[in-house]
Amino acid sequence: MAKYTEMAYDSPEEMVFGEAKEPVSYGYGDAINVGGGSVVPVLKCAPRPGSEERPDKLTREYERIAKTTLDRVTTLGFPAVEIETEWIFQMGNSPGEFAVGPVSRQDELCEEYNEEYGLSTATCHTCPDMRESELGLRPGMDKTHFYPEKTISSFETAAENGADVLKVESMGGMEVADYGIQRQDIKAFLFGIGYLGSIDMEWLWSQIVDIAEKNDVVAGGDTNCPAANTAMFIAGGYLDTDVARTFSAITRAICAGRTLVAWEQGATGPDKDCGYEGPICKSIAGKPTAQEGKDCSVAHADLMGNLTLQVADMWTNESAEFHEEFSGWSSGTWIEAVGYETSLMNTAKQLGMDKELRDMYMSTDRFRSPEGYIIAYDNAYKIGEAIAEYGDSYYLRAKNAAITAAELIEEGAENGLQLSKHEQDTLNDVITDLRALPDEEDKFVEECLEEYADVPKFDPKNYDL
Repeated sequence: MAKYTEMAYDSPEEMVFGEAKEPVSYGYGDAINVGGGSVVPVLKCAPRPGSEERPDKLTREYERIAKTTLDRVTTLGFPAVEIETEWIFQMGNSPGEFAVGPVSRQDELCEEYNEEYGLSTATCHTCPDMRESELGLRPGMDKTHFYPEKTISSFETAAENGADVLKVESMGGMEVADYGIQRQDIKAFLFGIGYLGSIDMEWLWSQIVDIAEKNDVVAGGDTNCPAANTAMFIAGGYLDTDVARTFSAITRAICAGRTLVAWEQGATGPDKDCGYEGPICKSIAGKPTAQEGKDCSVAHADLMGNLTLQVADMWTNESAEFHEEFSGWSSGTWIEAVGYETSLMNTAKQLGMDKELRDMYMSTDRFRSPEGYIIAYDNAYKIGEAIAEYGDSYYLRAKNAAITAAELIEEGAENGLQLSKHEQDTLNDVITDLRALPDEEDKFVEECLEEYADVPKFDPKNYDL
């Protein structure tokens, strides 16, 4: 498949929430037209512990999650909702036994509410990447759990039983990325995610796209949640010092090139919401992005809760446990928060004030952290340009994205972005390391295969090296 070597937008100013160059429609009703002029609310809710004991019990739990969500959306008069299910272990380990019921029942409920109330509905399924690098990432390698085969089977089960969209948080390159995060070794992270992760994505997403096309469903996108979010969470906020936030921000730029591979393999978007690199990828490809931020406070804290709304085409919470609260079920609580936020965004579009609201979202968090600074839409666009300039090479585009992000943070530090001495020192070290890397991909790979040969769980055979 062709790689991205040009930008979808002529300038960052063109980008705004609710609009993408290549919108995607699916589900029941007309309002699930992602990137076609409005922002779509998404609900993610996880089943309670114990509900996974039996397939019928798990099906009833997911049925309750869907019904309570749809009831709240209908009660409040929101026009559309997508229900996203991030599969638990049992569903991925035995998809035929544990996943068929939840997938099909949620789809049936979405169709019922569309027919009875005119509500536009859809289901998204984020299937688990259960593969373990030490056992093998490709079919035929894992003789213990057969996780590569089960991973592919999960997508087939979802697509065959009513899913509208397929997504994943893939794990390729994580063994080297984890090593890099622990040591703040940017070269290791670039090798693990920018290069190895992209190779793995190419293989995995060719399978997912084939499954989606065969079943007439949407192949959405991936995210680098396992790696870049790990760095972001360890970096934390102003009380945390284990990993510098400058290092974390640069890992986010690296992972954007990797996330892009799903779309290069034929996926159409929307991408996976916990990929904070979404604005970078959207600037390059013009496909819709799903985002999360301040409505994820039930699951984690971040330093850019408003900023991530700036160019979002879907807005979601992070997975919340399904349980009762004062206002009813937690599924209703969170879709209400998400729904009202998207109502504000869509009203701004109707009033012709969407770019003003975009800029207010962005400005609230622009200087709160280095990562928020580099994914502010104007800077995200610059990183997108850096990736597109070297789009044909997984290594060079990741390297160029990292250097561009580091230079942007340097500029930001001179214009209002406050960095501690530790963060500034780390930034200086990272820039030195990045500029010392070779210009040739083959030489870089040769160096890394030797330098990281003893990293636990790393096996070049997983990447056909």
